[in-house]
Amino acid sequence: MPVTVLQNKKRFAMARYITTTLPYVNADPHIGHAIELLYADVLARAARGAGEDVFFNTGSDEHGQKIFQAAEKAGQDVQTYVDHYAARFDKLKEALNLSYDNFIRTTDTRHVAAAQEMWRRCAHALYKKSYTGFYCVGCEAYKTEKEIENGECPLHPGTKLEKITEENYFFKFSAYQDRLRAYLRAPHTVIPRARRNEALAFIERGLEDFSVSRERARVSWGIPVPGDESQVMYVWFDALTNYLSTLGWPHEEGAFQKFWVEGETLQLAGKDQVRFQSLMWQAMLMAADIKNTDRVFYHGFITSGGQKMSKSFGNVISPYDLVGKYGTEAARYILLRHVHPTEDTDITEERMDEWYTANLVNGLGNLVARVMTLAAAHLSEPDFSPLAKAVSAPIRAHLDNFLFNQALDYVWEAIRACDELITHEEPFKKIKTQPQAARETIREAVRRLGDIARDLVPFMPATAEKITAAVRKNEKPENLFPRLG
Repeated sequence: MPVTVLQNKKRFAMARYITTTLPYVNADPHIGHAIELLYADVLARAARGAGEDVFFNTGSDEHGQKIFQAAEKAGQDVQTYVDHYAARFDKLKEALNLSYDNFIRTTDTRHVAAAQEMWRRCAHALYKKSYTGFYCVGCEAYKTEKEIENGECPLHPGTKLEKITEENYFFKFSAYQDRLRAYLRAPHTVIPRARRNEALAFIERGLEDFSVSRERARVSWGIPVPGDESQVMYVWFDALTNYLSTLGWPHEEGAFQKFWVEGETLQLAGKDQVRFQSLMWQAMLMAADIKNTDRVFYHGFITSGGQKMSKSFGNVISPYDLVGKYGTEAARYILLRHVHPTEDTDITEERMDEWYTANLVNGLGNLVARVMTLAAAHLSEPDFSPLAKAVSAPIRAHLDNFLFNQALDYVWEAIRACDELITHEEPFKKIKTQPQAARETIREAVRRLGDIARDLVPFMPATAEKITAAVRKNEKPENLFPRLG
């Protein structure tokens, strides 16, 4: 069921902050990472088109035991290892034509300083104790008895849990139970509703204080705890602070004041992140006396062969491979239209080939060629007026509800209707017997192409630009989408 749009705020705040989670850089990116970046990119482009001042953030999460072990296994220095994979993720900006404003790395000096300041501001909510528990390296977290199935972490089957006894700092999570409940019950803090209910269910089961440090003797690759050389920060405590460090925090003025304090903040995350993003992180913000995130949107997983995409399952699809085969614009289209925003979506190469050929080659590409061939031949001058920068109201409504796929369904309905106009009116036949009527039909088709281009800008910006240029010049463009070889 669609999420109701914000009722008590403007559609767009004067300043808008949009951030993805930071992918863990222990392997190359896959299309599950790409879809989150694309969702954020679409929202950022649409907001900018509506006159918003936008800060779009992403980056890389680079600390923790899992990365240290991966670097050791690869026989590399750990900094060299994370430098390589951080670069692989940052290269997605060019490959997918992303418009993010900053790529924050958790090994950046400014981020380290921010994470240590977050620790100091939360110090009143921290205490130290000895603890024994079962640790999942894959999650970089201790697992409670309720979270263990058949002796394993359900998120990382086949990986043995380590039983560890150590002295850690703990965050007084339980002390924020009532405040978190009130925060989550406010409308639109968590989207979709199912994830909001999931977060509330965590609270109703009772929140347990969680460890926010690791012994340096066991995990050396992390940010040092201020005032205690025997400990490093738990990777999640460190990484979550990126949402602020990217804005220059702990400096209170400038970008932090504009985009976090006074702006509307939106985080995007996978559906398995609810406990971290809408509970732990929000409790940290409360402890530090910083405004909570306005909204968190949780998307579904992309699966392949019925399984969550994972290096360990060997079913990873690389976004670089996708771009290599279909091109940047088509890769954006495939993921944004054919992946469900909140439910899991299974993708195969055969389906992607079908979507590309039917909807891009035979659909949009053919329509643009058809209309602009007629326009170039029968209109004496370009029939062009400057396009509005903002997308149409129906597209805005879909994006307000994070219905990226339905927004593109709307565009493709306009493509179908324009194609039907040409087929039904047959201006290519009437141009000799009814030239005025035929030219009016062609002009109407060109105007519709302009509207289609306007609404494609957030989703397929380069394609929108090519269509707009063709309309402005009154000429048929080069083939937009070549057939697969």
